[in-house]
Amino acid sequence: MAVIQATQAPLQRRHSKVSGPQSAWGTAAAYAVGVVIVVITIVPLLYVILGGFRTTAQINEHPAGMPSPWVWTNYKTVITSSSFWHFLLNSTVVAVIATGLTVVLGAMAAFALSRYVFKGRDGLYAFFTIGLMFPLTVAALPLYLQLRRLGLLENLWGVAIPEAAFSLSITIVILRPFMRAIPAELEDAAVVNGTSRLGFFWRVLLPLSAPALTTVGVLAFVTSWNFYILPLLVFNNQIHFTLPLGVATFQSQYSVDTARVFAFTSLSMLPTLIFFVIAQRRIVGGLTGAVKG
Repeated sequence: MAVIQATQAPLQRRHSKVSGPQSAWGTAAAYAVGVVIVVITIVPLLYVILGGFRTTAQINEHPAGMPSPWVWTNYKTVITSSSFWHFLLNSTVVAVIATGLTVVLGAMAAFALSRYVFKGRDGLYAFFTIGLMFPLTVAALPLYLQLRRLGLLENLWGVAIPEAAFSLSITIVILRPFMRAIPAELEDAAVVNGTSRLGFFWRVLLPLSAPALTTVGVLAFVTSWNFYILPLLVFNNQIHFTLPLGVATFQSQYSVDTARVFAFTSLSMLPTLIFFVIAQRRIVGGLTGAVKG
């Protein structure tokens, strides 16, 4: 036994010497890739935000320069504009409705697909999974015709409902494994105590699935906020425009004033950036739980 241990000791030391530098190089490479991704993501945002604090003449003279002096009138003009707040209100209403529908309907569908056994369950789940591969542009024309038939054109619900429908696939894909990982013993105990399956869903399953519900809620809200094609398809009157359409309209109206366009674009991005930064830890927690499930 002592001879075997003496033989294994040099091998272990040799393995640690080999794996140590490799691990360090792997960590350094991972950090380098992370830094590159952060730079690629952050630099354009900073360029737009800082561009709002300059004049168009300064941008044309030194495109990559810093504000000197800092010009606050661009942001002040946008903030005091009634159209900006109207676009913001429309985006908020649509995003809240779409997020609510996505979370409620997605949670109910994921509950049925994870806790019930019925014929065609896996096929139905695969159907929702396949929905991830179809972009909105594929269904633009039939969707427009259907909304016109239902009288939902020039209506905020005509945007919110399709947005929720297109977010259901990713919602169910995240929620189903998360709910499926919850032990069946909890459901058996709830049934023994006189709780119905629907009561188990509301009182036990949903509270335990809070991280995943938060994740899909944040994703649905951000996706709805950034939708451009669907509002463009439904709305023709500027009174119903959301912020993405408002940004496009503002860019067309003030195409010569680049600095003011930067300010309007920056303020349009700000709500989702703040919301995403606040909820990013919950997003990671929900996705981790879904992967483990």
